Amino acid sequence: INQCAKGLMQLGLQKGQRAGIWSPNRIEWVVTQFAAAKIGVILVSINPAYRLHELEYALTQSGCTALLIGPAFKTSNYTQMINDLAPELAICKAGVLKAARLPQLTTIIRFGDDRWPGMYTWGDLLKLGKQVSDEQLATRQREQEFDDPVSIMYTSGTTGAPKGATLSHHNMVNNGYFTGRLQKFTHEDRVCIPVPLYHIFGTVIANLGCVTHGAAMIYSSEVFEPLTVLQTIHEEKCTVLMGVPTMFIALLDHPDFAKYDLSTLRTGVMGGAPCPVEVMKKVKTLMHMEEITICFGMTETSPVSTQTHIDAPFEKQVGTVGQAHPHVEIKVIDPSTGRVVPIGEPGEVCTRGYSVMLGYWNNPIATMEAIDQARWMHTGDQGMMDAEGYLNIVGRIKDMIIRGGENIYPREIEELLYTRKIQKFIMRKQAIEELGLQQAASIKTA
Repeated sequence: INQCAKGLMQLGLQKGQRAGIWSPNRIEWVVTQFAAAKIGVILVSINPAYRLHELEYALTQSGCTALLIGPAFKTSNYTQMINDLAPELAICKAGVLKAARLPQLTTIIRFGDDRWPGMYTWGDLLKLGKQVSDEQLATRQREQEFDDPVSIMYTSGTTGAPKGATLSHHNMVNNGYFTGRLQKFTHEDRVCIPVPLYHIFGTVIANLGCVTHGAAMIYSSEVFEPLTVLQTIHEEKCTVLMGVPTMFIALLDHPDFAKYDLSTLRTGVMGGAPCPVEVMKKVKTLMHMEEITICFGMTETSPVSTQTHIDAPFEKQVGTVGQAHPHVEIKVIDPSTGRVVPIGEPGEVCTRGYSVMLGYWNNPIATMEAIDQARWMHTGDQGMMDAEGYLNIVGRIKDMIIRGGENIYPREIEELLYTRKIQKFIMRKQAIEELGLQQAASIKTA
């Protein structure tokens, strides 16, 4: 990590400058995450599935001066794609790129040993680090402040162009620590990490959750593959598994599921999407994850705002998203008035505390729309809180429909569908003359 950090310094990257990373899960990704943080370089996480126009937007909007890329994966040849975006690479030396479409980008570092015109290799980066002393690195580290920005992660652009949620060391390290603490992480835990590192689930809940408790990080593959995850848990005797609900469903449904010993599993996190009750029950029993926790949050809140406790009543563990995280406040409001709703009534979930992002990168208007003057983050999620402070998410505010005067939430229908032998489904709204709106689902059976 220190060698990588010093290599980035030798390339001229200064505190506050942005470096993009565009790759599936690799060890270089993990090294870069911690190396960039050491020297105050803001790491811009880029979805490996991005196509050219999306990549161009992220690099331009964030103002990246450097980009680290994987060589290729499946249908994405990152090397060829960046050459398509910056054909000037073919005739320039590494580190002095001047691209018409990417005017701020000067440096590209390619993982692996193969040489391409205009690019450094990963080995080149580490060799460059030998030209920077340990004292120079230590001096740079002392310049960093806990609330400096360290990460930009782009949120989905369902309502326009993606927005770059900007997070600080303070945001991310504390959230990773508390998420791990609620799973009772120790140095003896071995954590299977199939979630993507470009996503905050990977960088904070997994990576920072591990390093703040001394747990081992075990990456099953570059992208999620059910069989590889089962093999990894079996061979590495993993005690913790991270994943979104669809990952757990894929593992449970795999034809070779019963062939692998998962008895070493103890806990983990299921999050990133609504967690079906029936799936949670199977994970607890069939996968031996009696202490699995559910987390609720979003990139803009670093990400976890609520989490279930491993010693909570069973119905609270599987039927809610838990209680407020340490040092985090949660309230449920009527979005039309801004007032807190009564216990058990639905409303918009808002959160406040150390975990709320610094803002959207170079987008003050969107920031003000999301975070009010009292620093409450308005999540856009519809939820209900009970008398004990347990939160239940029923859907997105914009997804709720009124049918014949009755509020209907997609989550209610989704829970029913998950009890059937259904592989995939998509919920959507339909306008009908008699009742206004109704929910419809496109279904793929197992």
